[in-house]
Amino acid sequence: MTAETVTSQTAARGPETAPASGRPTPPVTASLSPSRAADFKTCPLLYRFRSIDRLPERTSVDQARGTLVHAVLERLFDLPADQRTPAAAADLVAPQWERLVTEQAELADVFTADDLAGPVEFLESARGLLDGYFTVEDPRRLEPAERESLVSTVVDDELLIRGYIDRLDVSPDGALRVVDYKTGGAPREAFEARALFQLKFYALVLWRTRGVVPKVLRLLYLKDAEICDYAPDADELVRFERTVLALWHAIEQATRARDFRPRPSRLCGWCNHQAHCPAFGGTPPPFPEPATAVGPATIPATVPVPTQASPTDPAVPTRSGQEERSSS
Repeated sequence: MTAETVTSQTAARGPETAPASGRPTPPVTASLSPSRAADFKTCPLLYRFRSIDRLPERTSVDQARGTLVHAVLERLFDLPADQRTPAAAADLVAPQWERLVTEQAELADVFTADDLAGPVEFLESARGLLDGYFTVEDPRRLEPAERESLVSTVVDDELLIRGYIDRLDVSPDGALRVVDYKTGGAPREAFEARALFQLKFYALVLWRTRGVVPKVLRLLYLKDAEICDYAPDADELVRFERTVLALWHAIEQATRARDFRPRPSRLCGWCNHQAHCPAFGGTPPPFPEPATAVGPATIPATVPVPTQASPTDPAVPTRSGQEERSSS
């Protein structure tokens, strides 16, 4: 989750009201998204590079493929149920890629000019992942309640947590199933814990906003055609909420101290920022001054919070490869 300042309580929570004690309701001071929270847990310095320094990252082929497959699966459910076939999904691949490249200019740089086979193989590999999807689910029998849905809530009266759910299914009896598509292979235990962290985050938001603990958190691993189901309970979500708050306080403390240390691991091989990392002989850039830093309590209180997601506003999480597809 990204720690980002929220500057208007009414934008996040509706009209401001006073608690029964008569004291003013404390303001919402920061926002977290699951991807940036996972960054901080993995490596505090990576969190700094992405959320505070905002260092640019080149979109990888794997991230672009994940973005494309997610877009196709979202559009697939626009079709009538009986038309949601493997062939229909395959036909969506090329036009969805064209749309994404038009909307997200950075995707145009995924392939080099002399890489003639790259785009062809890329689109074919996306179709292969969609075949994996049809191995584990039959979309003709599903009617998702929500797709690519932004959910949010305030915890501890001051922290806004939010993120995008790939798909939310609601049964006739009101039971919720949160579904997340993963375009990588089924992970080892440590990587699966990261994926479940993301889904528990969504479960917490849904529980706090709708009063229902999701019955199932489902990870669909398209490459290996595997399903991982997890059933949370209310006690677990209470503990998870405390974990989220503790993580946020750790981010605040690191920001005040300007102390984000690297945590080397096997994940370093996928990091874009080794040139700036002391663990690899690099030097981080100067820490941004408060007027420009994007971290807890750094955005001026006069800046309004937009009412809907805007790709240009740092206070709003967007469906970019870096933010949402890095763990796919």
